[in-house]
Amino acid sequence: MAFLDFLRSLTPYKCYVLLLCLLAYLLNQLDRYLLPVMSKHIAHDIHYGDMGCLDRDGYFNSSVTDDKYCSHISTKSACESGFYFGGNESVCEWDYTGQGIEYQLIAGPVFIVVYTLCGIFIGYLTSIFKKKNLLAFFLLVWSVFTALSGACNTYWQLALTRFGLGIGEAGCTPFAAVIIAEMFDTELRGSAMGIYNFGIYFGYSMSYAFGNFLYDANIMDEGWRWVFYISSMMALPVAALLFITVKESPPSSSTPVSNDDDEDDCPLLEEDPQPTQPSWSEKLKELFFAFLSPPLLMLCLAGSIRNAGGYTWAVNTQLFFESQHQTSEQIGSYMSWIPLVGGSVGAFFGGFISDRVVKRRGIPARMAVLMVSQICAAPFALMALLLPAPACYIMLLPSNIIGEMWIGVCLTCVLELVPEKLRGASVGYYLFIITNIGGNIPLLLPPLKTLFAHVGADVALRNALIILFPGMYLASSVLFLLTIFIYKVWNKRQSRLRSNTSTDTDA
Repeated sequence: MAFLDFLRSLTPYKCYVLLLCLLAYLLNQLDRYLLPVMSKHIAHDIHYGDMGCLDRDGYFNSSVTDDKYCSHISTKSACESGFYFGGNESVCEWDYTGQGIEYQLIAGPVFIVVYTLCGIFIGYLTSIFKKKNLLAFFLLVWSVFTALSGACNTYWQLALTRFGLGIGEAGCTPFAAVIIAEMFDTELRGSAMGIYNFGIYFGYSMSYAFGNFLYDANIMDEGWRWVFYISSMMALPVAALLFITVKESPPSSSTPVSNDDDEDDCPLLEEDPQPTQPSWSEKLKELFFAFLSPPLLMLCLAGSIRNAGGYTWAVNTQLFFESQHQTSEQIGSYMSWIPLVGGSVGAFFGGFISDRVVKRRGIPARMAVLMVSQICAAPFALMALLLPAPACYIMLLPSNIIGEMWIGVCLTCVLELVPEKLRGASVGYYLFIITNIGGNIPLLLPPLKTLFAHVGADVALRNALIILFPGMYLASSVLFLLTIFIYKVWNKRQSRLRSNTSTDTDA
């Protein structure tokens, strides 16, 4: 019924605006993940990160035993005098791998820190400028920095463009989420946010198509550079449509969802019946205290750990499959559609299922969806790391379908736990927390690889990812379970306080 209610609520204009928000998010994710997909090629040109023994292009022989892979050679001299499959040229070469702490820095902290800091303050711009104009403006900003990424010739230039990309991309979800929340009622927002989050998987999958197939096309003999240029150009029509055709809509009804088995679900701070225009400092203070409440604090911690697992895998997927001797054609053929199908289905049904159960059980039901989905997804994520191709790719389908239910559901929980006047800023605050924690966890990958270095570079990367990918899924499920208990206790306490206050007032 929730799905039918959602379909009945749709109008052509709502579909159109939701599509534009989805396209903006698609471009957001596409531009963000081009670097992880092409890191090895970029590192070869501008020289950053670790160096190691790699298979020379065109020479890898899949019939050799594991102990004869180039990746098991640890020194430059041994690599350059390595195996020969005919002729006088070694099948191995000593070059930049695209991995290492320098890569993890630009994939994580250099982007993440500015992205999250800007996300907090950008949300307050909604009280000054129109949300659709802000979304279009920041779309253009991050597209400019995407184009500049293709012109980089040094590591530090690339770091600066990632910094600028973070500023621009911080202006996507805070504005798009509020635009969507204002168009859909409370019980339908989960489904709407699930569709919006299709953009993650469309964009992420497209980054593999662009980063592998467009790179192989070698446009104008520029390799990876034209991949960035083409991606940046795609923002122009979307930004123009947002500026010209979208109109601001009044907030929709935010009547609390009924809950027969628990106390009424309510924001963690009371709505002001006659809202005034508080200063930025007052809004920030109110938001700060809202996020200090135990339910939101634990929800953000759980979301951070889950985000850590997903982000670590996302920025190391191409490098992992390359370390397992997969070609760019093989990686692109699978990864250009598996995250799209699996993630989109998971994001939508996560919202659909949570919308369906929230009518009966309230907000804790959404949190239960978060917990169960991560427990079920973890075994498939583990098998994706352990099985050979093509089974490793196929395991990513159920891993994504089940595991990616969390994104829209968790964000919807946040929006429902804060007053409406704080929703725009709360999205930025929430993203600040989960992205700063989760987005910096990949820095643990290089030291974890060092612990397993004795088994070879390829196996060491796999073992480290087992800890930081399915391991984080399981850890987050435990924290989501704790969030349910904390919310129930907190909600009962708040209900008693409201009841006592009402009694005192009547007296």
